[in-house]
Amino acid sequence: MTAWQDVERAVPEFAARVRALFDAHRHKTIATLRADGSPRISGIEVVFSDGELVFGSMPKARKGADLRRDPRFALHSATVDPIEGAEAQWPGEAKVAGRAVTAGPISEGPEGDRFHADITEVVHTHLNEQATLLVVEWWTPRHGLRRIERE
Repeated sequence: MTAWQDVERAVPEFAARVRALFDAHRHKTIATLRADGSPRISGIEVVFSDGELVFGSMPKARKGADLRRDPRFALHSATVDPIEGAEAQWPGEAKVAGRAVTAGPISEGPEGDRFHADITEVVHTHLNEQATLLVVEWWTPRHGLRRIERE
């Protein structure tokens, strides 16, 4: 299992940028797989706690049922538009993909299921310093950090 702390140890500066994007806004989006294999997008909140990326699902929520049946997920930070004329300052967006590991009931707040992320990929998409190229950086446990730039 690859926990968030493993990403932080492997690529601390990259992990800090990704975490800042997830922490910048309360609401994120998660993609799960329905029973028929088609995708489902849902709003979600996540937290970084004790070296883990943690999220929950309310009782009888479809995303929780999806994750218990097929734990694969893709999580996306909030997306904000670049400010016209200041595109180089756009922080970008972050994504985490992996498998949801059931971690028991939610211990605080409303009832529900708690999940930890077994991370297979972390991505930060942003612009270069001149705001002329899209930069995609991604980390996987197997291949480490990679980067491409494209127009």
